[in-house]
Order: sequence, then C-alpha cells, then structure tokens
Amino acid sequence: MGKEEAPPPTIIPSELSASPDSPLSSLAVQLDVDELSKAYDASHLDRVHQSWRASCYLATAQIFLTGNATMEEKLTRKHIKPRLLGSLSTRRRLSHYREEVFGRVTLWWFHNLSTCESRVYCRGHDAIASSRTPRYRLRSQSRAQTECGDDASGPKVHMGPRMLNPTRRATTVPTLPVPESAVPTLSVTEQTHYGTTGGLAFAYSHTQALIRRRGEQEDGNEPSFLFITGPGHGAPAILSELYIEGAISKFYPEYAMDKQGLNKFVKSFSWPGGFPSHVNAETPGCIHEGGELGYALAVAYGSVFDMPDLISVVVVGDGESETGPTATAWHSHKWLNPATSGAVLPVLHVNGFKISERTLPGTMDATELALLYTGYGYQVRFVEYEPEGEPTMGGNDPADIKLNRNMAVSIDWAYSEIRRIQKAARSGQPLQKPRWPLLILRSPKGESGVCLKIHETRNKLTFGFFLLYLGWTGPLTDGKGKQLLNSFASHQVPLPAAGKDDEQLDHLERWLRSYEPEKIFQPEHKLSQGTSILNQNYDSVLPKQRERRLGFVPEAYQGYKVLDLGDWKTMTYEKGAEEISCMKAIGKFLADTIKRNPRKFRIFSPDELASNKLDGVFEVTSRAFQWDPETADKENAAVMEMLSEHTLQGWLQGYTLTGRSGVFPSYEAFLGIIATMMIQYAKFTKMALETPWRGPTASLTYIETSTWTRQEHNGYSHQQVGFISSVLSLPVHLARVYLPADANTSVSVISHCLKSKNYINLIIGTKAPSPVFLTPDQAEEHCIAGASVWKSYSTDEGVNPDVVLVGIGFELTAEVIAAAARLRKDFGDSLRVRVVNVVDLLVLASVGEHPHALSEAGFNSLFPPNTPVVINWHGHPAQIASLLFNRPHSVGRTRFHINGYIEQGSTTTPYLMLKVNKCDRYTVATNALDMVALNFSKYPNHFAQLEKHERVGRVVAQVQQKIAIYASKNQEFEKYAQETQQDHPEIGATATLAEG
Repeated sequence: MGKEEAPPPTIIPSELSASPDSPLSSLAVQLDVDELSKAYDASHLDRVHQSWRASCYLATAQIFLTGNATMEEKLTRKHIKPRLLGSLSTRRRLSHYREEVFGRVTLWWFHNLSTCESRVYCRGHDAIASSRTPRYRLRSQSRAQTECGDDASGPKVHMGPRMLNPTRRATTVPTLPVPESAVPTLSVTEQTHYGTTGGLAFAYSHTQALIRRRGEQEDGNEPSFLFITGPGHGAPAILSELYIEGAISKFYPEYAMDKQGLNKFVKSFSWPGGFPSHVNAETPGCIHEGGELGYALAVAYGSVFDMPDLISVVVVGDGESETGPTATAWHSHKWLNPATSGAVLPVLHVNGFKISERTLPGTMDATELALLYTGYGYQVRFVEYEPEGEPTMGGNDPADIKLNRNMAVSIDWAYSEIRRIQKAARSGQPLQKPRWPLLILRSPKGESGVCLKIHETRNKLTFGFFLLYLGWTGPLTDGKGKQLLNSFASHQVPLPAAGKDDEQLDHLERWLRSYEPEKIFQPEHKLSQGTSILNQNYDSVLPKQRERRLGFVPEAYQGYKVLDLGDWKTMTYEKGAEEISCMKAIGKFLADTIKRNPRKFRIFSPDELASNKLDGVFEVTSRAFQWDPETADKENAAVMEMLSEHTLQGWLQGYTLTGRSGVFPSYEAFLGIIATMMIQYAKFTKMALETPWRGPTASLTYIETSTWTRQEHNGYSHQQVGFISSVLSLPVHLARVYLPADANTSVSVISHCLKSKNYINLIIGTKAPSPVFLTPDQAEEHCIAGASVWKSYSTDEGVNPDVVLVGIGFELTAEVIAAAARLRKDFGDSLRVRVVNVVDLLVLASVGEHPHALSEAGFNSLFPPNTPVVINWHGHPAQIASLLFNRPHSVGRTRFHINGYIEQGSTTTPYLMLKVNKCDRYTVATNALDMVALNFSKYPNHFAQLEKHERVGRVVAQVQQKIAIYASKNQEFEKYAQETQQDHPEIGATATLAEG
C-alpha cells in the first residue's frame, strides 16, 4: 500500500491575489468627491451641515449652562454651572470637527503695554523658541498671526476674532523668561478624553442623512441602522443629536422640545438626577456604554448576527484601537454570513492622540493604515480633513463643508458596497472572502487652546484670557521639542472660572454666539402648540420614519424574543444508570434549543466546544466561520468559535441586547479573561432595569467547565476559580450561580437559565462522566429548593444529625458522599451524618442580601443550630465565608468548616488534585470527626440525652484512631499514584458504599 497523505486545508484566495503587482497606493478606495457630490442637492448637504452646527452648540451648552439655552439673554454668572464636568473641546469636536477647541492652559502670552513687547511662554520654561529671535506680525484683521523665526517654518499661532485689539506693527521681542510666580495655576476638571469623540456626531449626523436619502431613493423603504460608540465620554454630542431627532423628548417627556424643556435638557448633563457624562443604558439607542475601552467593535458585530436587515455603524477611537479586544474584533466580519446576517460599517477615528501620548494609528501614514486594514479584509476609504485658509469659530470653514461633502460621498459608497455583498450572497452566488467597507476618518486634535495674556503696566501685572488658535499642522513646542498644542497636552476643560470671572464669561458668550443660536431656534412667538423650538430644516435630514431614527430603533430597547424550549424532563437520565457527563447532558438540551430556535440562539465558545463535551450540537448545526470553505455559507450555523474570549463576549453582548439569546461555555480558568467585560455589562443591565422604557433581555449564561478538579493533566495554569468572585460581586438582583451535581440537575439548570431574563447566570459543571444521583423529579424539586438533604446518602435519611456534610459542585459532592459512606462503614449508626447538596449557591447568602437567600428557618432546617457543618466547596473558602458572614452563629470553627480550592495544584491525578487542596473524602471525614469531637467537649448540654451522649461519646473515643487511619489511606493513595500515574482503584469504588 502507498503511504497515505493528508492534503493541506484549502485556503480561499483573496481578490487581491488577482493583481499582485498593484501599487500599494491603490489599496485605499479612491472616489471623485467633486464629481460624485454633484448628485446631491446642495441644500441637503447644507442642512446636514447646519444640523451638525446645532449639535455642536447644544453639546457646548450642556457643559456650561444651567439656563438661557437659546442665548436670548445676555450670558450672566447665574447661567453657568457650578461644576463643569465635561471636556468642552471634546464635546464640540464630537459634533463639529473644526471648532475652536480649548486645551490645557499651558502657554502664556507676555505683553508689555508700554513697549508693545510680546512673547509666548510655556509655564516653567523660558520663552518658546528662545534660540531664535521671534518676529510677531500682528494683523488688524479678525485674527492675529504670530510666527517664530525668520522663516515661515516655525509654529503659527492664530488668535480668535475680536478677542484682542491687535497692534499695528511688528515688534522684536527679547528672550525673557516669565517668573514662575507671575503665572497663576488654573484649576480644571477633566471628564472626557479629549478628541476621542470628535467623530461621533459627525458620523451620527451623516448616518441619519444616509437613511433619509436611501429611503427617498428606495420608494420610502428606509434602511435600519444602529449607532454604536466606542469611547463613551462623548455623551453631550450624542445627547444633542438625540434631542434634535426627538428621541430625548419621546423617552423623557420632561425634556420637551420647547424653551422650558430645552433649558431642563441642557442643565441635566452631569447634574444630579440627570444624564451622566457618558452614554449608558439611559441613553436612547445605546447598546454599549464604552466606559471600558475595546469592546464596541465586537458588540456591533454581535448586534447584526441573524439580523439581515440591520446595519450597525460603530465609531472606534484610534486610542481604543490599541486594545487587544479591538485588535482581534477586526476579524469579526469573517464570521458574518451576508445571506442571513446584517452588516457593520466601522469608522476608525484617527485624531492622533490619547491622554498623554500619540496613538499607534496616529503615527501611521495612509499607506501603512491601508495595508493593515486591507490585511484584515476590509476595503479602506479615507475621509480626511484638509485645511483651507484659517479656521473660524462656529463651524463655517470651507474645510468643514468639504469634509461634510466627502463624508456624504464616502458613506454612500460604503452602503452600496454592503448591499452589493449582501445581494450576491442572497441570490445564491456569495462572494468569496468579501471585503467589507471601512471608513478611516482623519482629524487633528488640540487645534486650539486657552492662553493667558499677561499685561505689565508700570510694573503691575494683570491677567486676562484670549483664544489661541492653531493651524492643523503648526503646533507650538516648548523650545525643547515637546508638543503642547495639537497634541495630548490639549485635554482639559476650558474657561473653568466662567461662573466667577467676567472676562472668561465674556469669552464663553462670544464662543456660544459664534454658532448663531438665533438660527438654531425659532422665536417663541412663532411657535404653535406642539411645534419644536428647533429650526424645522433639521427634520429634512432625519429619517422620515421615527423608528428609523437612531434613538428610536426598537431593536435597541424592545427586541427580546422568547425562546421555544423543549421539556427538559424528556432529556434526562435514569438514576443509577451508567455515568454520563453533565456537559453532554447540557449539549443535548442545547442541540434541541438550536433546532427549535433558528436564528434566535447561538453558542459563543473559544475553540473549546468539543473539548468541553458539548459537540453534540453539531448534529443539528455547524460552525459559522466564513473563511473556511468547510463551514462557509452554512444555513443556521449557530456555533461561534474563536480563540478570543473578549471578542466572543462582545458578540454575545450585542446579540443579547438586540433581542436574541446565547450561552458562553468556556474552560473555568479562562473565563476570568472577560471578567471586567461581564461586570461592565452587568452595570449596563442594572441601569437598563431602572429605565422604564427599556424592555427585558435574555440573561447572559456562562457555562464554566473543565474545572480545576479535572485539570490535573493541564496543570496549575488551568486551575482558577476567580470568575465566581466576579459574579458574586455583582448587584445581588443580577447574580445567579449554579453548581449542578449530576446530569439531571444540569439539564434542569440550563433550562431554567435560558428561560430567565436580565440575569448573569454562571453554571459550573464537570465534563467528566459522572453518576446520576437524582431522578428527574428529585432533580426538579432539588433545583426549586436550591439546596436539600440527600436522604439516600445520609444516616436515617438525615434525621437528627450529629454532623452535616455539604457538597457544592460535582467532584466535591462525590467526595462528600464517599466521606459519608466511609463514616457509616466505620461507625455505623453511632455517628449520624446528614448529606446536603447546594445547587443554587446564593441560597447561603444572608436574609435580605439576595432574592434566593434561605430564611433563617430554612437555613436552620438544613444546618441545625449547634450542629457542626463541613462544607466541601468548589471555589475559594473565602467565597463561602463571605456569604455566611451575617448568618447568626455561622462563622467560626465550632460551627462551620469550609474546604475549597486553596491554590495548590500541578500535573497530577484527579484524586491527588483534591487531596492537595484538602477537599478529598478522607480530609472531609477527618474534618467531620474533628468537629464532632470539639462540639462534644464544648457543648455538653447539646448531648443532654443519655442515649445520644453515650452514642456520640463512643464515636469521640475513636476519633484519633480513625483520623490516623484516614491519613494513612491518603498516603497510600498518593504513593500509588506516584508509582503508576493513576489513581488507586479503591477511589472509584468508594462511592458505592453510599447507599446500603
């Protein structure tokens, strides 16, 4: 016979392979914006632009104002908020791209009125560019320009219109440092990452306009979009857009679109009881909070799986793009079937800087960015700000208009590409490795700031502020190469004393009026009942259908679809029959769920489904990986396997928050990777439950298996129980932790979890074959109770126990049963042992601390007062101790002893893994005898009955001997394992002593 050879797996060639000699410069998509923009009605683009300016104004007003939102009155101190909690620069850039954005107060203008000598300084340094003689050319036009050096290559400074009376001639200024004492320190409040949100409202407004245009072109059938933001601290801009579209007034009637409602709305930002400084579940249209960076992209993709009519636009900041979760989430489109799912349009906003340094994308040129994202599988289109002349306040620069035109053309192109890919797939001719569109939005950061003007007259210094404008490409330095503006140095709230300082207040008023609020709002005398105070032209660039406006999309808040679940009892097993893996039992139920719920249910697994014994689902479904020809284009492909827990969690969040259901099975040790993501999601869920207009969502259900008790072959790195603590730390009404001890309780638990809503469910179970301890009816009753006495494994069905042994988790319960059997063998009826199993962990919580907590009567019925209790628990002992802490007489060696995982492990055998963590049967039996002996001597009155006193006394007399025997047995088992690499045969047989 010839030698058999396995052929290598097929790799689908990229469409780029057809033209390998193409220049790198051709990778980015080129569009003739001037030509293509002729197809638009000029008034339409102008209205988009004006709506954008209105959003800029409202965003700025939210930062500063408590009233006078229409600016009909002169701005006074009473109109200014006491605490300015937001980055004004950021908010304005959110909606407006080229605005006079204020940055950190670090540059100081020194002007001697008597000599007309002026210099710009950096606090704590000599004059900027001190090695050169500066030449200032102050012009009498609306702006004054400053140049350093004898040529035009030095930094340029532009001062705002009408802010400073310019001098009439240029002057030469000597290099003189400003004394440190002459430069006051200004307090500022930072709540927003400057510049990261610069593209949010820009993308938002153009998405709305796209929906309107496409609806008019497609017989009124407006497409459905979601808008998802990465960095969440751009709330004022998003809230402004939502107010303009009417969503705020819809969901919060107190913020009506009249003068009174407008003033309330503006005041509410970062005000107690109002809107927080970042988008959250209280924000209409929001399904991602963005407090912790890195997850928006994955959430966006999760939102469109199995939603063929939905497109999610997601803005990813260039700082956020540095995170590991985002880096992997760029691959998400490779799991997206365009025939059955929607699409995602990512907008990467590259403004170049984070809080204190440049971003990675900000240091990459267009070719490098195009190469990177083309490699990810996208078609890259750049939308770049191109300065034209000098910028002005109010957003009416030619560069702004040009950028708007470019964005309109680019987003239309992206939409057409999405529809082209979908049409091919839905007509039965799917494109291989389709390249989805990606917009890269380049804008500068820190283009303007606040400077202090120092006047010296007759040796007396006075201080005032003026606006400092910088060109997009001409940042100032401190003379030592450190960039101050157009850099991370521009990050703070401007004019922090506007409520106290008249000059700052005056500058703020000029700034606000530069948006021309008289054109944004209609005069009150022209308003009829129910008419919006906003300029009616804005409606013409919003979707006509309210449910298509981004704040009204029903999938974002009312999309929950109830699962069709089978009767779990028909998928159970006979008690005492052959051993069955709990995970195989769950897998059987999940397969039935997938079959019953096409396109409503998915499994998100980090390449571990087969390892975790859940691969029975492949009898009814397949993997969804589109770039593998074996799994591409499969109908009802419900398994999402990718070796990135972060991306899977993001997918699951987006999938769940748009109405569907899913589960996340994983190795126990590695669920901790997404612990903070889960916590952030729980915070979102908590706020959603407190928001009346939000409907329910399916619970997030985690299946934690390949647990530490059976990770003896993988070693110490695979033994980690910390995710339990993360769930226990959640708000009590959200957390649920279940530890089913056999196949029947496992099926009951998974059925219950998939029916539940608004919870974080954690199921911890074994994948190893295990005995079936309970009948289906017993399992049902046990799961309803949460904890119960297992009579079959107790002395005299557990009546009047001398000691209670508690098992929580399969292997731990098996050891408890084995310990009870050994004690029965050694002591007969002289030692009365009760075996209790806990399946719902949080029944142990103190009364009032969790909805499932046992009452004191219920708790004492399981754990009689003054009776010692030994708990064999799957997690860290401290986790149980924290639950029991407020239970009367519960904590202390005389009452409860808790065994659990104590961070001891290696590559060993299953039994020795339990032994080194002091959770094995002989350690449990030893603990029981210790506790009985201690209780006997400490509480003699408890044994007042002569019969009981004599019976327990006989047990106590043998305690030392039996403990020594148990220790010897453990040594015997350990020696056997070390010699044979296997557990002693007696270990498997011990459990049979449980009954009989």
